[in-house]
Amino acid sequence: MKKLKGLLKAAHFAPTLIVTAISFAFAMHYWWEGPAFVIAFGVFTGQLVVGWSNDLYDLADDLKHQRSKKPLVAGLITKQYLQKWLRFMVPFSFVANLLGPLGIKGGSVYMLGIACGVAYNFYFKFSILSPLPYAIAFAALPSSVAISKDINPPMWMLLGGALFGMAAHFINVLKDMDQDQASGIKGLPQRLGKVKSIVAAILLILLGIAVLIFVS
Repeated sequence: MKKLKGLLKAAHFAPTLIVTAISFAFAMHYWWEGPAFVIAFGVFTGQLVVGWSNDLYDLADDLKHQRSKKPLVAGLITKQYLQKWLRFMVPFSFVANLLGPLGIKGGSVYMLGIACGVAYNFYFKFSILSPLPYAIAFAALPSSVAISKDINPPMWMLLGGALFGMAAHFINVLKDMDQDQASGIKGLPQRLGKVKSIVAAILLILLGIAVLIFVS
C-alpha cells in the first residue's frame, strides 16, 4: 500500500483524476458508457507518464527545497522503483490508446498531448514558451475523442482547450514560484511573477469562457 500510495502521489493524483474525468465526459458525449471507460483508462495511463516523468526529473530540485510531500523525497518509493514503472507505462499507454476506442488517429492526437507534457518537464518548463505544451495538450484531449468518431474538432474545442490549458499552467506554477525562481527555472510565469501570473490566469479563463459562449 505504501508503494501504491507513492506511485499515485508521484502521478499528481488530483490533476490526473480531473483530466481523466474530463476525458470520460467527452467520451460519454461522443461514444457511450462502455468505450468511455476504456478511453478514460487510456487517458489515465498517459497522465501517469507525465506525472511520473515530472517527479523523476524534479527530484534534485525537490530535495534541494525539502519538498517532503513529494513521494520520492518522503521515501514512499525509490527512484529506481519509479523508473521501472515508467519504463513499463510508456509503451503500455501507447498500446492502450492507439488500439483502444480512440483508434490510431485519435490515440495519436492524445499521445501528442502526452508528448507535450513530457516535453514541458524536460525543456519548456525553463522556456518563455512554457504555456505552449499546456495549450496543445489541453486542446488535444477533447479533440482526440472527437477525431476518434471521424469528427473534425470544432473551433471552440481547440481554442477553449488551449486557453484553459494555459490558465492551468499559470495557476499550477504559483505554489512553487519563489522556489522555482531561486532554482533558475524561467518559464513565462516565473518571469512575470505572481501578481501578473494571477492576472494572466484570470484573463485566460475569462477568454476561455467567452469562447465557449460565443464560438460554440
